[in-house]
Amino acid sequence: MAERSVVHSTFVLERLYPVAPAKVYFALSDPAAKRRWFADPDNPMTHRHEMDFRVGGQEVNAGGPKDGPIHTYTATYQDIVPNQRIVYSYDMLFGDVRISVSLATIELRPESTGTRLVLTEQGAFLDGHDTPSSREHGTGFLLDALGKALATDT
Repeated sequence: MAERSVVHSTFVLERLYPVAPAKVYFALSDPAAKRRWFADPDNPMTHRHEMDFRVGGQEVNAGGPKDGPIHTYTATYQDIVPNQRIVYSYDMLFGDVRISVSLATIELRPESTGTRLVLTEQGAFLDGHDTPSSREHGTGFLLDALGKALATDT
């Protein structure tokens, strides 16, 4: 039997966007708006995207390279306060291998003429398939993509 391991980690990322919290919330909660920025830029071909944005609802985003395993993100929304907070749990699979399970909280705080987004993620990274640093980097990349999408919409 292969050796099993788990690495626990928490990280916090912040971004300041020059738009109102309602615009940021829309980009996070509307399926068409989220598809514009929540994708792999190196492989924008998503095999499956479903989003049921409500407490207890799920989001599934699956895709991957032509010659590699499908990467599947499955989230369940645990708490939603419109324009203020989204709490969700999610797992990531590469093919049939679960690589991590996380709890994430997004807070939207009004600040001057914009919104400060604060994302806190607590993750369990399984069996060495993923690392906290790569997840933090990837999540930061997605938040930057969100910022670009918001700038395009204004």
